[in-house]
Amino acid sequence: MRIDRQEAFSGTTESDIDAAALEAYLLRHVGGFAGPLTLARFRGGQSNPTYKLNTPARAYVLRRKPFGRLLPSAHAIEREYRVTEALARAGFPVARPLHLCEDDGVIGASFYVMDFAGGRVFWEPQAPGVSGADRAALFDSLNATIARLHRLDPAALGLADFGKPQGYVARQIKRWSEQYRASETETIAEMDRLIAWLPGACPADSGAAIVHGDFRLDNCIVDPVAPRVIAVLDWELSTLGDPLADFTYHLMQWFMPISETGAGVGSLLGHEHEAGVPGIEAYIADYCRRAGRDGIPELDVYMAYNFFRLAAILQGILGRVRDGTAANADAAAMARQVRPLAETAWRFAQQAGA
Repeated sequence: MRIDRQEAFSGTTESDIDAAALEAYLLRHVGGFAGPLTLARFRGGQSNPTYKLNTPARAYVLRRKPFGRLLPSAHAIEREYRVTEALARAGFPVARPLHLCEDDGVIGASFYVMDFAGGRVFWEPQAPGVSGADRAALFDSLNATIARLHRLDPAALGLADFGKPQGYVARQIKRWSEQYRASETETIAEMDRLIAWLPGACPADSGAAIVHGDFRLDNCIVDPVAPRVIAVLDWELSTLGDPLADFTYHLMQWFMPISETGAGVGSLLGHEHEAGVPGIEAYIADYCRRAGRDGIPELDVYMAYNFFRLAAILQGILGRVRDGTAANADAAAMARQVRPLAETAWRFAQQAGA
């Protein structure tokens, strides 16, 4: 059965947090907070469960680590909080963070609270239901937003120690190879080949920038009316690293294997000729113009790496299904994309000479 991504991932469902305990905590720690508090859990998202907090005066958003056993270094909400706080001060479009709680005893897991950014979320990358002109403007806003991120000076934002940009792709290959092995549930030959080939093929560093790590349309809040990004969400994977690795991850939507169930990550395959969807060559050229680059000569290697990385991330979700800590009811269906992603990664690797 194929799900409607927009319907399945939009809106909220019942909360699993103790509202009274949270309200008492927020009264003490968030300036201007006043109850009564009601909670609802957002349906979307696979990694860190996210909630809408409603009070008579205003709305907030809470994001927490999953309950239960976690993989090493995963679900790093502390890093999310730090980077979004710095970006908010710089005027970059994020939901302003308000308070970080690292005490598991309050609601059962560490969490942070941020402003609620009211707007639209599109769970399909072609932004269904908008005009061709608005779709073109929205893609241009996405392109401008990620280019702006990559041109920010980490040191000027107090983030000089937020990561080690040198050797970023090599470390990512190592990290996600290890995470994949820790979550592995079946043998996928292409993943084994990629784990063997990628370390020797990874490109030289293309620079040092703040990288989001999962930049795509459904991780953005779009203005309620205008076709522009007003907040970039889900900074769990952010660090200092190779901006071209980050941008080429964003390009995956043009090649993403289509999920038979509708779960997984949305794809532009079959929508390339819809009004307003830019060709990938033009989209790359716009980014390079904004980022001050001549081009992306090792595009196939970057794409192989990124499809491998996403396959490993989704395998981690399947591992959480196995361990009973998955945050979303559609996690198992989403994780079935691991093999098609690995196959796509290996095709890019072969184009790069593997």
